[in-house]
Amino acid sequence: MIDLGHIDDLARRLSSLVPPGLREGREELQENFKSVLQAGLARLDLVTREEFDVQQAVLLRTREKLEALQAQVSQLEAQLAAGAPTAPMPPQSPQQPH
Repeated sequence: MIDLGHIDDLARRLSSLVPPGLREGREELQENFKSVLQAGLARLDLVTREEFDVQQAVLLRTREKLEALQAQVSQLEAQLAAGAPTAPMPPQSPQQPH
């Protein structure tokens, strides 16, 4: 969710940049700026910092699992190339997502 306080602050700063001759409609301009900013930001595909951090943690766990699987595949390929008998891999239990 976008913090409306930041949008209000930005709208105030934009309206303060209006030339002195147009200051009569400053409050109206500020509200228009605020509406335009809210509409523009609503169209963006933004996520909260919390959502980003959760997805980053999921990606990290996925990357770690992928690296472990790559190492396991490399080990099995090396065993096959050496002609060594391969021991059956124990079945892995499905893990619940965190």
